[in-house]
Amino acid sequence: MDHNESLVALNGTQISFIGHDCKDIPNFLGDKYGHFARRLDLSFNQLRSLTGLKMFTELEELVADNNLLGNDLRLPRLPNLHTLTLNKNKLTDIEGLLEHLGDVTPSLGYLSLLGNEACPNQLVSLDKDEDDYQRYRYFVLHKLPHLKFLDTRKVTMKEVMEAEARGEFMKVVKPKSEALLNEPGFESHPHPYTPLPQGSRDARNHKGVFTKCRYIYYGKHSEGNRFIRNDQL
Repeated sequence: MDHNESLVALNGTQISFIGHDCKDIPNFLGDKYGHFARRLDLSFNQLRSLTGLKMFTELEELVADNNLLGNDLRLPRLPNLHTLTLNKNKLTDIEGLLEHLGDVTPSLGYLSLLGNEACPNQLVSLDKDEDDYQRYRYFVLHKLPHLKFLDTRKVTMKEVMEAEARGEFMKVVKPKSEALLNEPGFESHPHPYTPLPQGSRDARNHKGVFTKCRYIYYGKHSEGNRFIRNDQL
């Protein structure tokens, strides 16, 4: 048996190539199995691209969990693909991904994106809640209205109706302040707040500052005049 073949688990039309730390789909997979494979499992690798799928013309199920797939993910047209799981990758742009899938996977009925930033739930961030996740579901169903199953739950008729009516407005967007944290060069340790003017904040070059005060001090009942009677002021 060829060394490459020993890395593959074959069961009829089901191909598994799991846990080999590859960054791209090896050419031998498509050459040898692409013309008949119906199910392909590429989980637990280091995949950053799925361009090698162009040889898998009959593919119906694709599992690519626990890889490094990002927003530049591109699939060839897979007209028979009905199941796609991309759990625990590096996907953040939900809209771009869904528009691409709508173009190249017309038969898609099952999609799972858990563990990606694009899927807002507590697996990714503790500040997300069920409302965030439900809005995400409406938005996904608006983009891919033929889905029957999303992540771990079957799509309900109520969700379909809500997605049709308001799904396009349900995209979960990062607050601007949160987005800035990821910008290169962003100051991660901002200066603590101080009411002092700019010129007096540097302890090594301190300057006296004079300005008008908006408060008027009358002296009565003040702590500093506790031993002076008010009629002496």
